[in-house]
Amino acid sequence: MAERTKRKSSFVKQAAILATAGILVRFLGFVYRVPLTNMIGDRGNGIYSAGYYIYTFLLILSSAGLPAAISKMVSERIAVKEYRNAHRVFQSALIVSGSLGLLFAVSLSIFGRQIAVFANAPESYYCILTLSPTIFIVAVMSAYRGYFQGMNTMVPTAISQIVEQIFNAFFSVYLAYVLLSYGVSAGEKNISMGAAGGTAGTGIGAAAGLLVVLFSYFLIRPTIRKKMRRCHQSFEESRADTAIELLKTAWPIIAGTAVFSITNLIDMNMVTRILENTGYTHDGAMDLYGQLSGKYVTLTTLPVSISTALATAALPSIAASVKLREYKQVRRKMNLTFRISMIISVPAAVGIGVLGGPIIHLLFPLASEGGALLTVGAISILFLALCQTATGILQGIGHIKIPVVGAVLGAIAKVILNYLLIGIPQLNVLGAVLSTTGCYLVAAVFDVIMLSRITGVRFDMMGTFLKPIAGATAMGVTALAAYHVMMMLYPNNALATIIAVFFAMGIYAMVMLLIGGIVEEDLNSLPMGRKIVGLLNQFHLI
Repeated sequence: MAERTKRKSSFVKQAAILATAGILVRFLGFVYRVPLTNMIGDRGNGIYSAGYYIYTFLLILSSAGLPAAISKMVSERIAVKEYRNAHRVFQSALIVSGSLGLLFAVSLSIFGRQIAVFANAPESYYCILTLSPTIFIVAVMSAYRGYFQGMNTMVPTAISQIVEQIFNAFFSVYLAYVLLSYGVSAGEKNISMGAAGGTAGTGIGAAAGLLVVLFSYFLIRPTIRKKMRRCHQSFEESRADTAIELLKTAWPIIAGTAVFSITNLIDMNMVTRILENTGYTHDGAMDLYGQLSGKYVTLTTLPVSISTALATAALPSIAASVKLREYKQVRRKMNLTFRISMIISVPAAVGIGVLGGPIIHLLFPLASEGGALLTVGAISILFLALCQTATGILQGIGHIKIPVVGAVLGAIAKVILNYLLIGIPQLNVLGAVLSTTGCYLVAAVFDVIMLSRITGVRFDMMGTFLKPIAGATAMGVTALAAYHVMMMLYPNNALATIIAVFFAMGIYAMVMLLIGGIVEEDLNSLPMGRKIVGLLNQFHLI
């Protein structure tokens, strides 16, 4: 029993390390988009996003789902001390992911121009070209990361993710700055090349991350070889068998992720074409698409990625309780996971909704259009967080096909709503925002209903939804009032927005503590949660 408790504690600790790294990585990824957007503008964002979404889709097909599948298969074999078979899984994964990555990388480099034209974004060709080798680099890196995670060693993955994003952030901004003046007269901007500079940083970051995992692997390789020599296995698995099992395990995760990636491709094609058919020039349509992809998507997915990264720290514990048939613990942990996700996502939706315009002006003073997209579409944060949290739990308890169905239903809803809404002149690109909200709503409702049926869990509506909504309502009113009062006293948008945000955060935390919306169990489940609890206990706040 003591060994099981120690192992479970170690597993959760390792997941918390990965979650913490994930939060930092997503924050760094958001930070560098701010100067990049101010340099290349909305049109540059549209060009950047068109190339990046094509790259992301092919990357998902080559390697998404593989780290999770490799981790599962490796951990199962290590649990019964089949170290040679565990290493055979890694070798098979390296061949599969490397081959797929190379195939898509070469295809993208050869057919990049045709793909860009088909996507109605011919300017994105150079972005596609700079991103093509990155597919192979990331595919190889995913095999190493999955192997480390299967050995319950998250530190190499966490360090490589952070290093990758630091290099990505620096070189994306630097190369965009350098290439903006490429081939044009003084004072002019080469937006297409500037956007390509931004995407080139992604490949440099991935290469840096790969070097970290390679170095980590060579450090632990002697230990791995020693365990392989000493282990006694009843049989040796073939590479072909492990490759087939790997693909069978990974494909539902790949399919589910690919469907949501397809929704980005749908927007990329439909938004610009429909807008052009309603009277916009191509450049005007790309400007609006850039606001959608570079501002709305970037700002609304940031809090979701943070909330789901935190919630993910609880998933190994849920999976362990399912394995041990501790159904009472499963229900408790599931409610805890959803509560953590909503405690972060609900106030983020309200805050971004009421301060959409001021936030855009604060972050992008040189490209300040698009605040209305945040005001209208902030509610999508709530539905996306629900969807991703439910998806994570479903995958964690072995029901990996259900999120695929939910994602397909959401994508169908998005296509229909895009056709109906974007062509309305009063809405234009706001129609894509509304269709995105509808997509996430449909997928979230389906996933949550199916999760409830499978587990028999009755969700804690008060703690998960009503209390965060109450705290966020008070926060939203405070934020709006603080902003307008500051603008009357000292009309400076940056200062007023920052003060309003800090006031809002304080009010939300205070209200949630007063009404019991945040309890000690919530905080203890977070990275560094015990230190936060200790600090609050000193002031008798919890």
